[in-house]
Order: sequence, then C-alpha cells, then structure tokens
Amino acid sequence: MLHPSYADLMKVVNSQTEEGEAPLVNSRYSIVMATSKRARQIVAGDDPLVDDPVGKKPLSIAVEELNSGLIKIIGNEASRDKEQN
Repeated sequence: MLHPSYADLMKVVNSQTEEGEAPLVNSRYSIVMATSKRARQIVAGDDPLVDDPVGKKPLSIAVEELNSGLIKIIGNEASRDKEQN
C-alpha cells in the first residue's frame, strides 16, 4: 500500500492552487505520472531533495518529495505557456 495515500497526495498538490482555481489534480493518474517522471529524473542523476535518501528507491523518494511540497505539478496551461515563450 502506498503511504501517503493517493487522496492525501492529491490534497497536498491541490493545496497549492489559489482559491477559485480548478484543482491541478483530479485523478490518481496525474499523481502516478508526476512521481514516475521525477523518479526517472533521479535515476538519470538528479539529486534527491529529501533528507537521507540512502537505501530508498527512486519512486519512494519522488513520493516523499511530492508529499513534502518539494516538487510541484505544473498544470497543462502553465506548460503550454512555457512552450510558447
């Protein structure tokens, strides 16, 4: 079982939105995609942002980073804006 739960992770991510905005994450799929992307970055050599990552698997580190607010999920509109600039 995943600790924290998907629901808890969705609350953490959606707490970063401003009042009146649509939530960034509406499904488990978004959480899975974000954490798997971050885990691949760690495997590729990016430094983990959590304390004491020794012995932890990259996906566990990514989940911990997301739950701690150390990484953020960027909504589709924001990523489209970055691509256009």
